[in-house]
Amino acid sequence: MNFKWQRFQHFQPLTYLQHSLGALSILSLLILAPVFSCASQNDDPIPAFDEKNAYAHLVRQCDFGPRNPGSMGHLKCRDYLVATLKKYTDKVDIQPFPMFIPGSKKPVEAFNLIARFNPKKTGRILLCAHWDTRPWADKDSDPTKRNTPILGANDGASGVAVLLELARLFHAHPPPLGVDIVLFDGEDAGESGESQGWIQGSEYFAKSLKPADHPLFAILLDMIGDKDLQIYKESYSWEYARDIVKTVWDKAAELGIEQFKDNVRYAVLDDHLPLLRMGIPCIDLIDFDYPYWHTIQDTPDKCSAASLGLVGKVLVHVIYTQK
Repeated sequence: MNFKWQRFQHFQPLTYLQHSLGALSILSLLILAPVFSCASQNDDPIPAFDEKNAYAHLVRQCDFGPRNPGSMGHLKCRDYLVATLKKYTDKVDIQPFPMFIPGSKKPVEAFNLIARFNPKKTGRILLCAHWDTRPWADKDSDPTKRNTPILGANDGASGVAVLLELARLFHAHPPPLGVDIVLFDGEDAGESGESQGWIQGSEYFAKSLKPADHPLFAILLDMIGDKDLQIYKESYSWEYARDIVKTVWDKAAELGIEQFKDNVRYAVLDDHLPLLRMGIPCIDLIDFDYPYWHTIQDTPDKCSAASLGLVGKVLVHVIYTQK
């Protein structure tokens, strides 16, 4: 059984989302008309995603050490991420929020990072990933290391790395729609088997988002750097944002990228759920089967530039064929 499904198997998709959808019924969310098209807007060539640049961003994040909130590595990495995004857009906001860590009496300060591209465009999409890392290696095979913060090369840095390279492309080749990149903090501090403590940054962001600022759709990246990349359709994504899933998987098939598997597997409590609860169609691109998850072995050598490149290529082709 998969690690994250073990973590959240007591959640039922319908019950969890119905709790906060209010007047927007589950049925209406499921039958949302497609809000985007895959027809090319113009004859401009689709820019190439540079996997080496993305991998360099992954390594650079890990150079700061563990990035768990409250650590020095966390603050240094925050500054690096903000500085990198500001190279490509002057619309970068830092959204601080109090984050609660199990067993701690006082909250620590955490930060969502928000970058906007084509800010005058009203039709917008949202791309997101979490940038924090696990405060303890509770799944490590060595019990003496289970209180050690993890480096999080795949679980955190990989999704962020792809988004930073996309930011460079958006600057050099403005996409046909407005794009917001959000790097969530506070995703990974929950206790195994418990519902509290996880996805705190995305919860805060979603609750702070005004209805007028809701994107047409959103795509979350989480753990997409594994050398043995296999991305299955995530259950919540398939149930509540099926049109987006179909568009992404169809594009992967069109490009001949076989690492996007045509099966639905597992339901994951991840940063896409707060957005879904707000009525925003959001899917989670995640490689469920990563043997180094929440261990000190989650290091850059377990990740692949080629895997980052495959995910980046699919996203580039999805985004630049919108109209």
